[in-house]
Amino acid sequence: MTSSQGARTALHLFLVWATMVAAVPTLGFWLLVTAWHGGAGAVVPALALGVPLTVGLLTTTGIPVRTVVPLCGSVPQRLGWAILVFVLGTLGVLAGLAAYSGDVALGSAGTRVALTGVPYAVAAAFFVPNRWVRLGAVAALAAAVAYGGFIGPTQSRQRQHAAEAARYRQHPELLYMIATPPGMRVARAEVAPASFYVEYHSVRQDAYVALAVRSPLTPKPQCPEPAEKEMTCTVDGHGEMRTLHHSPGGVITLTRRYRNAEVAVSSKMLDEPGLRHLLDTLHPLSDTELEELMREKVIDQRAAG
Repeated sequence: MTSSQGARTALHLFLVWATMVAAVPTLGFWLLVTAWHGGAGAVVPALALGVPLTVGLLTTTGIPVRTVVPLCGSVPQRLGWAILVFVLGTLGVLAGLAAYSGDVALGSAGTRVALTGVPYAVAAAFFVPNRWVRLGAVAALAAAVAYGGFIGPTQSRQRQHAAEAARYRQHPELLYMIATPPGMRVARAEVAPASFYVEYHSVRQDAYVALAVRSPLTPKPQCPEPAEKEMTCTVDGHGEMRTLHHSPGGVITLTRRYRNAEVAVSSKMLDEPGLRHLLDTLHPLSDTELEELMREKVIDQRAAG
């Protein structure tokens, strides 16, 4: 390929790109407006008019290379070439729309408009009888497939995961955990606007420990008044509140203030020393622990109200 032919080929591919950048979004917007006002039945006449006009515009971009690209040598050949490029390029645009609907990032609105012309330019490059031009088209196609099929979806999942973790951490002052009791595992965790709740169950589901972290309702722990039936409540000199429900297999609850939160741990199987030991292991929820809760799908978020 001579320098003159190379220049005409570059101009040709640029014209294909620029023409379709202008035509495809316009056609898409026109079809959308037509469907909005006239329903699905009005789209067919719009397509019957818009597609031939677009193909006609695309045909003119083959004129600079009529002596370089065999399929652009005559008007009928250029028309056939334009139809092929339009079909192949439109398939590429549809693939891009599918990737975008799957939350694959394609840049700003301006970038997405500019990208609409790329599949047509790549399709046109395959018809240029030059090894390097076709290799460039293959490289562009491979890059698009790799990004749209693998890299983009992976980045999308990472963004979604990070956004989900950020939602759970909207109130970090309430996100505390205790050491998992021996023989138990986290069965459920719930994040609410003013509380964080975790349940630990034994493997055989015959015992549990519950951790509740909430915003304090009173300046210091105090037993409910009037006292609830079948419940004993005491507050010691360290500000630690103990409640005992006098029922078969009664639940013991220890409540302690920790920084700006009120933390309560409850159990039917552990006594006071055991619960106090668990409270002594209280620590902020780490990224590793949050990742594990999300991976095991045991954490959920409750909306306000």
